[in-house]
Amino acid sequence: MTRRPRAVPGFAAATRSVARSRWTGPAVGVVVLVALLAALGAEPFLRGLRSLTPSVALAAVALTALATGAAAWRWVVVSRRFGIELPWGAAFGLYYRSQLLNTILPGGVLGDVGRAVDHGRRIAGVGPAARVVVVERMLGQLVQVIATLAILGLIDARYAVGFAPVLGAVLGIVAGFLALAAAASGRFRRRTRRELRGIVAALRSSSAALQIVTASLLVVGCHASTFVLAAGAVGMNAATPPGQLLALALVVLLAAALPISIGGWGPREGVAAWAFALAGYGAGTGVAAATLFGVLAFISVIPGAVAAQAAALIIRRSHRERTSLRGPELRDLPGRVHRHGAPAAAPPLERG
Repeated sequence: MTRRPRAVPGFAAATRSVARSRWTGPAVGVVVLVALLAALGAEPFLRGLRSLTPSVALAAVALTALATGAAAWRWVVVSRRFGIELPWGAAFGLYYRSQLLNTILPGGVLGDVGRAVDHGRRIAGVGPAARVVVVERMLGQLVQVIATLAILGLIDARYAVGFAPVLGAVLGIVAGFLALAAAASGRFRRRTRRELRGIVAALRSSSAALQIVTASLLVVGCHASTFVLAAGAVGMNAATPPGQLLALALVVLLAAALPISIGGWGPREGVAAWAFALAGYGAGTGVAAATLFGVLAFISVIPGAVAAQAAALIIRRSHRERTSLRGPELRDLPGRVHRHGAPAAAPPLERG
């Protein structure tokens, strides 16, 4: 019998704290954008906007649909490992809506808070649902980091060497913060240990781990393809080695995952300028590609989010109509039977 991991409120509390401090991270995004405007001017941003075409937008919509389906699959797998049922269709719709909110709200994570709350209300437990969402996001980003470093090393060691100090600095800051928090709070240490035990117990299945890794790689591959599409649209040379474009896309996507932006804007453009300059393509080209990618990220989630919301409204309305029609009739049926008596039995058939 599989032991169901206990719901510990540590990650749920962390999620709520992100929502309360939603303006801290976006300030970094504003600083980065202002610095890019001061250094490069508005032309790279306008170049990205001018490069938007219907064919590029349609391709991005298709890639986003595939990525969203894979992310919903990952969420379902993690949820089930925690003993919580989540239909894939519901996960697909909620994930679409969360992505839309992440592209328009500060921080880039408030949409995930929303889907955790929505799922929690359906299962009468926001805390466990929030924990599942946080674990699902952490696992997806862990796979993304490992895949990025592996592919950078395989394709071009220059990017791995250039990117390693940045990643090391970020990981060092996170590790330092956790170490200080653990040293200052025994409660934090106990919660952290309980959470880690729960995660290990929930994801011990090799089948679940394989599904999570596969789904995460699909998500990363679709988003990287969208960025490569944007880079080509802003005028990247067709002779550019595909491996280099993929490496640049993965580096930019890693920056876009940081929750210190304005709907994804800020660190993504800053890292794109640095990475493209390092590769010899110019900081302006990187900013233009990141700008178009940001526009595509917003446009491509609108159809799915609208369709998912419409489907949810139709389902709820149909359920209310069935309940309103069926309820009174069923309640009055015993009274009508008592007043009028049982229906008369049909006469027997005559044999011819």
